[in-house]
Amino acid sequence: MDPFDTLLRGVHADGAAFGRSVLTPPWALRFTDGAPLTLCVPMRGEGWISHPESDKPRLVRVGEVAAVRGPTPFTFSAEPRSSFDPGELRDVRRGRTGTVDADHTERLVLLVGVYHVRGRVPQRLLGALPPVVVVPDDHDCASLRDYLDAQLDAGRPGRQIVLDRLLDWLLVCTVRDWFDQPDAEAPGWYRALSDDTVGPVLRAMHDDPGRSWTLASLAGQAGVSRSTLAKRFTALVGEPPLTYLTDWRMTLAADMLAESTATVAAMAHQLGYADAFGFSAAFKRVHGMSPSGHRRLARDGERAA
Repeated sequence: MDPFDTLLRGVHADGAAFGRSVLTPPWALRFTDGAPLTLCVPMRGEGWISHPESDKPRLVRVGEVAAVRGPTPFTFSAEPRSSFDPGELRDVRRGRTGTVDADHTERLVLLVGVYHVRGRVPQRLLGALPPVVVVPDDHDCASLRDYLDAQLDAGRPGRQIVLDRLLDWLLVCTVRDWFDQPDAEAPGWYRALSDDTVGPVLRAMHDDPGRSWTLASLAGQAGVSRSTLAKRFTALVGEPPLTYLTDWRMTLAADMLAESTATVAAMAHQLGYADAFGFSAAFKRVHGMSPSGHRRLARDGERAA
């Protein structure tokens, strides 16, 4: 399994939704759900996404998909503006979408997937995305769009699950296509996956993070010397192999502490540490607090929510 698969494993659509309403121009839909990630898919018509952290509004047409990073509210509107009068805004919560019929000849049908991302692992992926990503459909996703369109008016049982799962697929296509663009600032690990030397090493670390990896054993995965691996890995990923491994283990540890009742010693062993002391020292160095402190903070946060 490569890092891209690992980071997307915990990201799922949470209530893809659609609806119908008649709006008159200049219409503007304001998304105030606060979701970490929102996928906007125009099925008919087009609109502009305005995000406070983006330098300018982005046009999204049929045949394109927009991924919007939260939790900052954003607008989807008929005009490329970054500010609106309160009376022009129609609040949208939990991914509610609208069929906008401005003059009864031009309609906008907007399908939205809302992603409530939990955990440190998928946050690594979201942190690599700009505020707004707009990419065209590839061939596979264009076929998916046609099927999604057919599902919008279908009243068959299980429609919500179908929409959510199809949007998960569309999200994978969208993020991957964005990272593959030459001008996209894709993370170093993503571009390194296609490298003959570094790619196998990244996959090995993600397949078995608890193995007692050394620089020599990682170099063996690539069939190169330790010095060759260290130099190439650092150049492509931006940090040495064992530093990357420690950071990845500590990301996994943060989620394990929040979700599991296993002891710190058990987690240390599972993640390749000989004892709880070494594991705790590494965790505190990366996260700025002890494992027990992180677990306590995570559980307090769950109770507050």
